[in-house]
Amino acid sequence: MKEETALFHGDLVNSTRKLYTPSEFARLSLFHIQEIGTLQATKPHMSKRENLNSYLFFIVHSGSGMLSYDGISYPISPGDCVFIDCKKPYYHETSEDLWNLSWVHFNGPTAANIYQKYRERGGLPAFHPQNVQSYTAAFHALYEIAFGNSFTRDMEINEKIARILTLLMEDSWHPDQNRNDTKKTNLLAIKHYLDAHFSEKIALDDLAERFYINKYYLTRIFKEQFGSSINSYLLSVRITHAKQELRFTDNSAEQIGNECGIGDLYYFSRVFKKVEGCTISEYRRMWGR
Repeated sequence: MKEETALFHGDLVNSTRKLYTPSEFARLSLFHIQEIGTLQATKPHMSKRENLNSYLFFIVHSGSGMLSYDGISYPISPGDCVFIDCKKPYYHETSEDLWNLSWVHFNGPTAANIYQKYRERGGLPAFHPQNVQSYTAAFHALYEIAFGNSFTRDMEINEKIARILTLLMEDSWHPDQNRNDTKKTNLLAIKHYLDAHFSEKIALDDLAERFYINKYYLTRIFKEQFGSSINSYLLSVRITHAKQELRFTDNSAEQIGNECGIGDLYYFSRVFKKVEGCTISEYRRMWGR
């Protein structure tokens, strides 16, 4: 693992940063830092990048500026956060009100999928979180670990980056842009209905009629909100119940399939193996009482 810590006092910025080259294990298996630091602008300036195999997150503590990303400009003020994929061209610049910010470039084997999900859920390149203190605390913890020398540092860095990503996913849904609070409540009611009635035959048309919502709209916003289609979510609930029955009862596979709303034994066996990667009998043998 190669590292470099540097303090920059230049004409444009005062910056403390750590350059970080992760171990092969961390690079292939974990979220890992590429660079992390803090910056105080001393003059108005622009930073322009593209084609970086990296994801950038930063918090603006004071001052203001602008981000240009994916053809859109975003004004940035104190308390704002930025989260972008650096493969795309971008630039950011401070205004005359010189900004102070904390930033990290990071990557990981699942970072691309997480960023895609963030954008699908409505996450913005620049946004103002309701609780910026949570981001500040998470970044500070990551910063302290990066500048430390713990023998479990790679794992701790992975944990703290995951914490920041969790906060980003929590803030990624924007009901003012996608739906009103009534529709959000309907979605939760639909999810609770699926949780309670998974053993029954549930058709999309019937679900839409029951909750007075267009089925095509329901299909789209359910996936946006909960990260999976209605059918996938329902199957997950049914398989989870089936696993409980397989582990803690002596009921036959056919009986369990019927109780879970899956029905036909052949179909139950096929979807169970697809989801769990093993047959029903193998699962019961490995995990049973």
